[in-house]
Amino acid sequence: MRTLTSIAAGAVLAFAGLTTVAGAPAQAAGDQQYVALGDSYASGVGAGHYDPASGDCKRSTLDYPALSQAAHPQYTLKDVSCSGATIADVRDKQLSALNGDTDIVTLTVGGNDAQFSSVAQDCLLNTDSYCKTATSWMSSYARNQMVTELAGLYRDVKSRAPQARIIVLGYPEALSPTGTCPVIDLSPAKRGYMNGFADALAEGTKAAAAQQSVTFVDLRDTFKGHGACGSDAWINDLNHASEVFHPNLQGYLSGYSDQLNKAWG
Repeated sequence: MRTLTSIAAGAVLAFAGLTTVAGAPAQAAGDQQYVALGDSYASGVGAGHYDPASGDCKRSTLDYPALSQAAHPQYTLKDVSCSGATIADVRDKQLSALNGDTDIVTLTVGGNDAQFSSVAQDCLLNTDSYCKTATSWMSSYARNQMVTELAGLYRDVKSRAPQARIIVLGYPEALSPTGTCPVIDLSPAKRGYMNGFADALAEGTKAAAAQQSVTFVDLRDTFKGHGACGSDAWINDLNHASEVFHPNLQGYLSGYSDQLNKAWG
């Protein structure tokens, strides 16, 4: 039997995923074009129902792009989101899906650049003090350098798809402040540090979106009261090793897809 620490380490390392981006066929014929870009939060890791053709990208047939396209059948969806994608991966491997006829672009990315999986591992396996240092360090990146990097990516998206409306979806706080986490519990201090880091990711993404005048969807209020380890969790805990700290299906349905549909109009 594996030790608790090996289970936890395996779970958070799985969070990072792989950066290979497989091409995705267009889904559902419509008159307008919708392209979905981004990382595991965009590809639907945690929702289950993964398309075997997507391979390591782990695109779910119930990710927020697919759910929102179903609500807007006049759009044809091309979903090239991929688990583990960084800002550079989106630029190098996903932007080719865009063109002058693209009407809607959605995007979630930045968490892997901020090393969320490594920070989560640090908090799970080390002391409160170590967790505080790790989250503080990467929160600084998220509020500063990441803003510049994301703004540059959004500018490139606009260049590739000059007629498109661009909607950027952020990250929610991952953890409930109360309740017991299975496998390895997290102290209130660690939960606060990790949620503070999630706030930094959201604020950095929001600032970059403002710089490039693209629509930003903030998920933090929507997920409030629904963090991992709580009584009504919309985010997976360590019982779901390969999907830890990703939204579950309810999180994509009632969180991401619902808010995207409101922003879409």
